[in-house]
Amino acid sequence: MTQAAGRRDTLGVAVDHVRIGGGAPIVVQSMTNTDTADIPGTVAQVAALAKAGSELVRITVNNRESAEAVPHIRERLYAMGCNAPLVGDFHFNGHKLLTEVPACAGALAKYRINPGNVGRGKKRDPQFAAMIEVACRYERPVRIGVNWGSLDQDLLTRLMDENSRASEPLDARAVVHEAMIQSALESAARAVDVGLPRDRIILSCKMSGVQDLVAVYRALADRSDYPLHLGLTEAGMGSKGIVASTAALAILLQQGIGDTIRISLTPEPGGDRTREVIVAQEILQSMGLRAFTPMVVACPGCGRTTSTFFQELAQSIQGHVRERMPQWRREYRGVEDMTVAVMGCVVNGPGESKHANIGISLPGTGERPVAPVYVDGEKSVTLKGDNIAAEFTALVDDYVSARYAPLGEPRD
Repeated sequence: MTQAAGRRDTLGVAVDHVRIGGGAPIVVQSMTNTDTADIPGTVAQVAALAKAGSELVRITVNNRESAEAVPHIRERLYAMGCNAPLVGDFHFNGHKLLTEVPACAGALAKYRINPGNVGRGKKRDPQFAAMIEVACRYERPVRIGVNWGSLDQDLLTRLMDENSRASEPLDARAVVHEAMIQSALESAARAVDVGLPRDRIILSCKMSGVQDLVAVYRALADRSDYPLHLGLTEAGMGSKGIVASTAALAILLQQGIGDTIRISLTPEPGGDRTREVIVAQEILQSMGLRAFTPMVVACPGCGRTTSTFFQELAQSIQGHVRERMPQWRREYRGVEDMTVAVMGCVVNGPGESKHANIGISLPGTGERPVAPVYVDGEKSVTLKGDNIAAEFTALVDDYVSARYAPLGEPRD
């Protein structure tokens, strides 16, 4: 997998061992939805998100109890072998929490500051400066994260008034876009004035409309060289959230815009929070920007595939490679680039199987009850009988151990 051509040049920002921007691979991040004061629950969810592939994990720090819990969460995660950097999400009282609970400030790898929620009027600048001063003291990067649901109302009012006096006023939505961009850029300039180096600043301007997000990030990319965090805020649940996020981020990523992403899905009650990590990975992998886990290619089915066996096998293989991937990643180099095909009939089955690293073409309705397996484009073996699923899964495992060099050894 290679980076998209024409990717925007940005400053590189180090967040512990993770690098954002400066030509580094696009980083996947996520956020917990536990009460951060619940130390065991938050530790468990951070660990699950990190295991799923979240390279940064953001946690809410909204009160004294959560701030005091942060160093204990970090300590327990290290003890578990989980080194994912923790990002503190601050609103309204971050200036107090970061200064009054220094252990929290030191345990976090990055701070997220929303300029619309740092204070109004005369309080805004000193409270913002207080947070930046802590970031300077602990040498921590900061994401200045603007959100149109909490946009700086003083700035928006000023721009609206100026626009109303213009000879050719813009529509209100365009003024909101400009307010988002100015809030991010002015806040970044203020942080630099306080003493934060430019290579410790990341910007975001999150919106919940696809076209709004695309327009704002295009303009923001043209007007700055800071790394950009992408995400459609309040994307929604299920397929709606996935489709909307993919539509927005794919446009920007294809244009070389974006250095780190989060998919803000609303989980179903009791749903798995790691879903947002998997979706983020699949967007990047489907676009050829990064590889995280072997891709399983499977046909949608038609009148030729009245059996559900190929669907069940595709699901089983998808689950198997995700389950094995943490071990494979530790043991083998390049296995994340593997493609596995599970096809349901003779129409496209052999062809797709030949294009994959390893593929199986199952018999469709009325076809001979045999399943040829192709390895690196060549027919390898034909499976039949009641154990096709187990036999093909074993062949996938064998292919990984034979094809991919152990870490530390050269690949053929």
